[in-house]
Amino acid sequence: MLPTDVTALEAWNIVTAERGWPMQLAFRIRDGISSLFGVKRIGGFSGTPQNAVQAGERLDFFLVEHSAPDRLVLTERDRHLDVMICLSVSDRVFTITSSVITHNTFGRLYMLPVGPVHKLIVNNDLRRLKRRLDALQK
Repeated sequence: MLPTDVTALEAWNIVTAERGWPMQLAFRIRDGISSLFGVKRIGGFSGTPQNAVQAGERLDFFLVEHSAPDRLVLTERDRHLDVMICLSVSDRVFTITSSVITHNTFGRLYMLPVGPVHKLIVNNDLRRLKRRLDALQK
């Protein structure tokens, strides 16, 4: 449970701000390897906070499919896989749900290391979100 009310977009802004050099390095490695197989470079998160987004706009490398105070749905699609992420907030409970559909062998191989690593990243993001909101309360 979060210590204060926050919208899904506010949570996104906090989670994607100041990612640090390990994530920047991870994105560079990801882009370097994946681009050899025709996957577009994504460059990582800009860290630039957004006050509002609408369906059809881009939020970093994701396409915004739906934006409401309580829910943010983002997608990224290419020939190897489709990714959907839903950030939702209800009664100060924040949830990140993701879905990946692979289209071919490269997509499946890509997800072998990426899937488990994303679980660690998301858990870290959730802890960081709570810490930052706790700090704002003081």
